[in-house]
Amino acid sequence: MTGQDEELAKDLGLLSALTIGVGTMIGAGIFVLPGQAAAAAGPAVALSFVVGGIISLFTALSASELGTAMPKAGGSYYYVNHALGPLFGSIAGWGNWMGLAFASAFYTLGFGEYLATFLPLPALALGPVGLTEYQFGALLAGLAFISINYVGAKETGSIQIVIVTLLVGILTVFSVLGFLQADLSTLRPFFPAETGGATAVLPATGLVFVSFLGFAKITTVAEELKNPGRNLPLAVVGSVLIVTTMYAIIMVVLMGVINWRQLTPEFTDKPVLDVAEIAFGTVGLGAAGVAVLTFAGLLATASSANASILASSRINFAMGRDKLISTRLNEIHPNFATPYRSIAVTGGLILLFIVAGDVKTLAKAGSVLHLIVYGLLNVALIVMRESEVEEYQPEFEVPLYPVVPIVGAVTSFGLIAFMKPIEIALSLVFVAGGLVWYLVYARSKADKRGILSQYVLSRADDMPDAAVSAASTVQPDGGDYRVMVPLANPKHEKELITLASAVARQRGGTVDAVHIITAPDQTALQYAADHVEELEEDYHTILDEAERDADTFGVDVETHTIVSHRSFEEIFDAARAHDADLVVMGWGESLHGSPGRVESAIDDLAVDLPCDFLVLKDRGFDTDRILVPTAGGPDSDLSAEIARLLQSEYDSDVTLLHVADDVEEGTAFLEDWAEGHDLVDADQRVETGDVETAIERAATDSTMLVVGATERGLLSRLFRGSLVLDVVDDVECSVLLAERARKRDFLERLLGNDAGE
Repeated sequence: MTGQDEELAKDLGLLSALTIGVGTMIGAGIFVLPGQAAAAAGPAVALSFVVGGIISLFTALSASELGTAMPKAGGSYYYVNHALGPLFGSIAGWGNWMGLAFASAFYTLGFGEYLATFLPLPALALGPVGLTEYQFGALLAGLAFISINYVGAKETGSIQIVIVTLLVGILTVFSVLGFLQADLSTLRPFFPAETGGATAVLPATGLVFVSFLGFAKITTVAEELKNPGRNLPLAVVGSVLIVTTMYAIIMVVLMGVINWRQLTPEFTDKPVLDVAEIAFGTVGLGAAGVAVLTFAGLLATASSANASILASSRINFAMGRDKLISTRLNEIHPNFATPYRSIAVTGGLILLFIVAGDVKTLAKAGSVLHLIVYGLLNVALIVMRESEVEEYQPEFEVPLYPVVPIVGAVTSFGLIAFMKPIEIALSLVFVAGGLVWYLVYARSKADKRGILSQYVLSRADDMPDAAVSAASTVQPDGGDYRVMVPLANPKHEKELITLASAVARQRGGTVDAVHIITAPDQTALQYAADHVEELEEDYHTILDEAERDADTFGVDVETHTIVSHRSFEEIFDAARAHDADLVVMGWGESLHGSPGRVESAIDDLAVDLPCDFLVLKDRGFDTDRILVPTAGGPDSDLSAEIARLLQSEYDSDVTLLHVADDVEEGTAFLEDWAEGHDLVDADQRVETGDVETAIERAATDSTMLVVGATERGLLSRLFRGSLVLDVVDDVECSVLLAERARKRDFLERLLGNDAGE
């Protein structure tokens, strides 16, 4: 059975997109923060929400333009990394990740508060750490949300619409009944002296800004929207306007029903419930109103917390793809098909923040980190516009450019100044950590250069020396991507060099053509090197042809001749010695006694691969229609990466295939996998039944099959055969076997990945 993702992807309408933003934002400002906000600014906190909405509006417009131009997984992080480069990408990625962890802890603490209203929860003393009943409830909820994401339970769009509609309906009824009971004279003076008067508005905005962190999430589904040029900005801007209006009205209602001084934490834990009892009491439903608002509070905080945990794994996927963090963090669980390590690490941080933090500190720390990212996002828009990148063609453009992104950047960065030093310092620790992480770890691995540095360096003669120096200093060092090609048979030289050159050009790297000449064991290597012509006549011909073929791609090429007593085994030593990132080699007849994998049987048990490997079974090099079967796993990650590079080089049509017992679950897996691997524009095909049969059937319409090496252990492959080898023999198109370099223990080598479970 097949499914066309393009039809499904374009079914997301304006209402669905609106609910993504509103559903993530609604709740915090109403159910968790009113007491803290009232204490911070009194009645003027309603104005603080309006100011927060206005600041968000400028960034929402910028995010809408970037989203229609670059609809990629990672959202804000991707825009910053692409435009400003991996240094700022590290700051944005870590800031977004930690900001979501802070926000998740904040939402979960709010959930714990409402859970404690109808469940008797204990307060615990754990050594020097004491847990209130709220924190205990938050820990239970946090574990539940993390577990849900770990095993991959999926919240459908229809459920999200129901949740948001229900919340908006409840809050609308609450607002109407409350307004009928409100005495607006309690709002005077609007700027009370005890809170600091009008000067308290901006600090209070910093407190409540955590309520506006969901609108940018809509940009991550830009490719799934019908008419994104119209619907994306309407959804992003509309969600900000809707939530801002609701926040302002409800804050006025709260303080009109009960004097704002009685809403502060000194007098009540949950002011919304106190007001609900009075508002619904006018129609004889006081207790029912409290129950309904409690349910709404649980629903809103749970939805926001769960969405934040889910969003964090998307950011990690994008960072791993750009080599800013280890791809091991994004390893897919073999049973649940989720990035379980990423979720586990994020979950551990959330639980730590629940135990160590308080609502106010978590809210403002999360706000600071997001404000930094939002400020950089606005700068990214200016860079994309001013650099005049050819492929930057947004369907929506912000009005009044450059005023909107400049004001968005200034207000985002400026609001940080109104936070307390401890909150700023806590957030800056993670910003500094992002910088150190890039300089110590990511810089040597990242190879993607930002548009800003490319723009500066391409105009070095016209730019200030300081700008050129800065752009050069922070450039990633991983750009010298080396693709090694071991050459033996002249008949396959052209296809192997073509493949290697295509990958190298897309990665800005170098092709390293290596010809290994085998000397008999009885011949000393020094003698063989001095008399190489006696071992192989015209030995340099194949390298000369490789150099000419690589030159046609405009990539740098190096050639080496290696004299060795070994042939196949020397490939791995050469890859280590030449510091190769990828080896492209031809398909051996026996696959060296280790069916379905690159290495020999002995190497399979004894050593790890020195780098990633591609093995080409050549039946004509044609990249028009590429098929990528996947069940998750690191080798499938490499398959996706190669398919994406070939797609960029040759404008190939890519089809993703997943074989599952249940079509609905398989479709959900494949959609998530495609988004996490930047292949959302690929056709998606889900089938049931025998895996080998499904691959062979799909391959009849393909010109190249890119398949991951088997992860079964050596014993299983020797006695039961290999799916990869069976498929290679049965399909008619060319096949690329992809094997990712990674660490494996002995049991995994012998028995397969399940041995470690």
